[in-house]
Amino acid sequence: MGLGPVMVGIAGTRLTAEERERLQHPRVGGVILFSRNYERPGQLEALCAEIHALRDPALLIAVDQEGGRVQRFRHGFSRLPPMAALGRVHAQDPDRAVALARDMGWLMAAELRAVGVDISFAPVLDLDHGVSHVIGDRALSSDPATVLRLADAYIDGMEQAGLRAIGKHFPGHGGVEADSHHDLPVDSRSLMMLHEQDMMPFEELIRRRRLAGVMMAHVAFPDLDNQPASFSQRWIEGLLRRELGFTGVVFCDDLGMEGAASLGALPERARVALDAGTDMILVCNELDEIPAVLDALDDTEPETPHPLEDLRGPAGQGWRDLQQDQRWKLARDAAQGLMAMMEERSA
Repeated sequence: MGLGPVMVGIAGTRLTAEERERLQHPRVGGVILFSRNYERPGQLEALCAEIHALRDPALLIAVDQEGGRVQRFRHGFSRLPPMAALGRVHAQDPDRAVALARDMGWLMAAELRAVGVDISFAPVLDLDHGVSHVIGDRALSSDPATVLRLADAYIDGMEQAGLRAIGKHFPGHGGVEADSHHDLPVDSRSLMMLHEQDMMPFEELIRRRRLAGVMMAHVAFPDLDNQPASFSQRWIEGLLRRELGFTGVVFCDDLGMEGAASLGALPERARVALDAGTDMILVCNELDEIPAVLDALDDTEPETPHPLEDLRGPAGQGWRDLQQDQRWKLARDAAQGLMAMMEERSA
């Protein structure tokens, strides 16, 4: 049995009997973890091992471990700076910023691989246009060339530690004020402007074959389609696949977000997303809705057409060995320095 197209959340720090059964459903392909699933590194390592042991091939385990506001595992892990810190260093010393970006990508990825996590949905490739509070300091920069340069180095670090890169949120969430967690943002800019600005880092990283996956934005861009990009065949099959030649895995952002509400209940959202060309959909927090979503997909192919197993990189060092690694110590110190810089500027 291969991996199915649904990635689901779980309730706590250990699997329940019901969750163990659910995770063996043929249309489940992965688990996404949050702060509610974390106590300490040892507990997380045991949870990941239990999840991996349920299936062959093993389910993918994912997390959002960007740094700053979006870091699900904190106590015991290195405190990671928001990505905007790298952009601020780049404005003064581009070469140092590139080196730091590589170190931050490696640090984030090395710690996750040490406990068995397979995917971090990173890097954020959105531009900071100064209007989106949900993006804000999660973005590397407002300049697409700077985002590209820093993201490329960040991906180098991730890959050195055994994580594949998942760029988000295609084609860009930074140009709208509304937060797709609570509303459907509408970006009225022209497709030409999007190509020149927000899409440029995605396009170039796809051309360089640096992205193993892309997460779609719950944002509507009426110049191409009134549907949110995450549910749009024009965006996924047309522009992303055919025009840009992307051959990796396409993820739909969380189906429970309000940016997806116009598509109906979660089962309807799941069907529309997969019909539009998405490879994997996420049901993160509406755990009671997971059975209905899986039931709604009974007449679909149980496995995704794209090899999800390819997203899993090589095993990393164990947690204790990692903490003895000189590179880990230096990268952790660098992360602390970036955090102090950001805190001083915000004081």
